[in-house]
Amino acid sequence: MAQGIAGSLADSQVRLVGKPAYWDEACAQLMRRDRILRKLIPQHGEHWLQHQAPAFMTLARSIVGQQVALRTADQLWQRLLERCGQPLSPAALLALSPDELRALGLPKRKVEYIHDLALHFDARKIDPQAWQAMPDEAVVADLCAIRGVGRWTADMFLIFNLHRPNVLPLDDAGLLKAISQHYFSGEPVSRFEAREVAQAWAPWCTVATWHLWRSLNTVAVRY
Repeated sequence: MAQGIAGSLADSQVRLVGKPAYWDEACAQLMRRDRILRKLIPQHGEHWLQHQAPAFMTLARSIVGQQVALRTADQLWQRLLERCGQPLSPAALLALSPDELRALGLPKRKVEYIHDLALHFDARKIDPQAWQAMPDEAVVADLCAIRGVGRWTADMFLIFNLHRPNVLPLDDAGLLKAISQHYFSGEPVSRFEAREVAQAWAPWCTVATWHLWRSLNTVAVRY
């Protein structure tokens, strides 16, 4: 969800992939550099970023979850899956009218956004396969050309679909909350302060972010 902790997809919509090749090295380096991560990382030693959903579903789920609480996002997503079938496809979504989508509880603007996303995929205006070999910022630029996809959604895609190692989602309220709790004794933090803390994490910001999310008792950190 935008401005919040990443949520979960239905289990039938994700596949388990192996531990990222960089994960162990990243954890070891982060524990050497950062006193907070030295305590947090061993708490989740048997878990890592491993779930991956199809590109369309990752982006659609992110749009549905923008600017709403995690529980609300999950409810809206489940309604959409029940109405369109699983796995969710661009064609299934385009088969529904805007009124039918709004009847599920989706705001008018989100209906417009996910419809535009489905059109991009259906008309092959974008090439998700090409993103595998593109630099992070080039992928972000491609994604942000789609209505309703902003920096937060693009960052979630980089983390949860492409498993890029060095993504720092400064627009995510969950990350800022965790940094506040662990590094600033609960005081609110700015994006500038968060970026200062994260300087020690590069080139493994994704791994640090994932563990900070888990520290907030987020059981399933995946999109």
